[in-house]
Amino acid sequence: MTTVTEDVSLQGLRDALGVLKDREQVALRLLESSAKHSFDPDRELDWDAPVEEGKWFWPPELVSLYGTPLWKKMPEEQRMDLARHEAASLASLGIWFEIILMQLLVRHIYDKSVTSAHVRYALTEIADECRHSMMFARMIQKGGAPTYPVTRLNHNLARILKTVSTTPGSFACTLLGEEILDWMQRLTFPDERVQTIVRGVTRIHVVEEARHVRYAREELRRQMVTAPRWERELTRLSCGEAARVFSLAFVNPKVYSDVGLDRREAVAQVRASGHRREVMQTGAKRLTDFLDDIGVMRGVGRRLWRSSGLLA
Repeated sequence: MTTVTEDVSLQGLRDALGVLKDREQVALRLLESSAKHSFDPDRELDWDAPVEEGKWFWPPELVSLYGTPLWKKMPEEQRMDLARHEAASLASLGIWFEIILMQLLVRHIYDKSVTSAHVRYALTEIADECRHSMMFARMIQKGGAPTYPVTRLNHNLARILKTVSTTPGSFACTLLGEEILDWMQRLTFPDERVQTIVRGVTRIHVVEEARHVRYAREELRRQMVTAPRWERELTRLSCGEAARVFSLAFVNPKVYSDVGLDRREAVAQVRASGHRREVMQTGAKRLTDFLDDIGVMRGVGRRLWRSSGLLA
């Protein structure tokens, strides 16, 4: 196989995790994997199959109120209804996030060689994300729950992020949005208690997102070694703030009133829930360990991560 080698001056770069891999070789491997393991959700999944009675739309242990006093009072039907609405909320958040990610990727490759494997893989990932967004939208419709957009404030904060984010900041935020949901989906797709269509959606997303995470991790490592000091500091700050916003937006509080619960009481119990805190921190641990290793989790940024509840 013929590979395109990057600038000699960038070879042999090293961080705390070891020598960085050649950017073009990483992209070529990811392109090979994409050719073998990519899916068309419209063809792959049976969207016409009926919703299965007695099955969950999200594993109960991953529902935000699981184990709280309010959860223990709720009848099983209401618990399953909350899971259905939370699945729609997470899918809505995923669509919002992937639209942001696609724009950040386009910005990343705008001034790079259009014939490079690195750019070709970025375009492949954008195509994946387009399919994922449409797949999530179909899943919301299939479940019969409403969409749950983020708040107007967070919607507009994302406009700012898309405009001013540095390259390392973009990839750090990319990993934040991908890795926690990926951990939850890895628990979901093998779970036979869950609706077949939801398991199919999460399986496709897990397989394809593994490549996206690899691409983002390799590029963030490179950026944290080569970026100027001010950009690394800004990345630490913006990543910490993104973690704080992400944790607040993870489940739209409207889901509680939509299933007949008192919204304020539900939000208070979720915030006080040791189980929920453990779920979120466990889901984030692989990411926070990685970010710590490569120097992102420092200073004010680390304090913001702690305030988000995603870092123990």
